[in-house]
Amino acid sequence: MSEDVRLVAWVRGHVQGVGFRWFTRAKALELGGLSGFALNLADGRVQVVAEGPREGCQGLLDWLQGADTPGRVDGVTEIWDTPRGGYDGFAIR
Repeated sequence: MSEDVRLVAWVRGHVQGVGFRWFTRAKALELGGLSGFALNLADGRVQVVAEGPREGCQGLLDWLQGADTPGRVDGVTEIWDTPRGGYDGFAIR
């Protein structure tokens, strides 16, 4: 049985205005079992919150840090925590 976790990631680089949140949502749905959101921040970063199986959250983090994202990712800072719930699917905010 898989442990459910909460991943909060802040993605910096050229990640706004390039469809980053849309592709992040699509990747989360592709991985399956994830809920949360992707949000543009005023400082140019994108915040990603994902809850679900550890394997799915790790897969999303690997994708965020990889070369297949839109735009240009200069770095990702992440925090792992226990799930808080309250999300209905994976949203773009």
